[in-house]
Amino acid sequence: MEPAPRGIDASVPSGARIYDFLLGGKDHFAADRQAARRLLGLVPEAALLARHNRDFLRRAVRYCAARGVGQFVDIGPGMPARDNTHEVAREILPGARVAYVDHDPIVVSHGRALLARAGGVVAVEADVRKPGEVLGNRELRELIDFGEPVAVLFVSVLHFVPEAAEVVAAFRDALAPGGLVVLSHGVRGPRTTPADAAAVKALFAGTAHPVVERSPHAVGALLDGLDPVEPGLVPVWEWHPDDDPAADIPGGSAAMLGAVARKP
Repeated sequence: MEPAPRGIDASVPSGARIYDFLLGGKDHFAADRQAARRLLGLVPEAALLARHNRDFLRRAVRYCAARGVGQFVDIGPGMPARDNTHEVAREILPGARVAYVDHDPIVVSHGRALLARAGGVVAVEADVRKPGEVLGNRELRELIDFGEPVAVLFVSVLHFVPEAAEVVAAFRDALAPGGLVVLSHGVRGPRTTPADAAAVKALFAGTAHPVVERSPHAVGALLDGLDPVEPGLVPVWEWHPDDDPAADIPGGSAAMLGAVARKP
């Protein structure tokens, strides 16, 4: 990756760049790689979970677009990778509009470079922990019409947000009927020990994105006021899988739950 832009401390790992490393990307610094390798030592299936999470994003976007939802707000998208939201949505709805929202200036800069010629797509620098500022952003409002159904994506982001319930509620309230919320959230796996969980939490405490642990019940509660579509909140590899859901799945050192829910 190129030298860090002014104002960015490359010695502090970033959740987005750790995720990029786990997906096999190239947009990360030495500190990110070191943190990712430490994570793999604690959670050997972390890279597999990242790939399953990315596949869930693709399937969820296709689900939304296939039901006629052509507007997307992708919160915390991370570094551009394969199957970006606008690319997947436009396979079904060529006119789909997408606003990417991230508070990491490196993510936004890379997004803007990728999207320079895309049309109908913006990358907005804003902090999801301040949902009023995100929803009031001029660039976003010029592209996204909240008077029509919108899909808001919180894919692998809410476990970094202490105020997740308030954030999801703010976006839920802004959605028109028929709007959708897509989320995935990391949780302990069946083999996770308290010591393992504490070690992962300590690792991320030294990054720009400390982890907030939630139980599966607490993750499900984030969708209060919405109607989950079948099969509800499940491991991401079980949500409308393309292939055999029993193939190549994590063994239990951690888990990632996912769901799509509709505003009635």
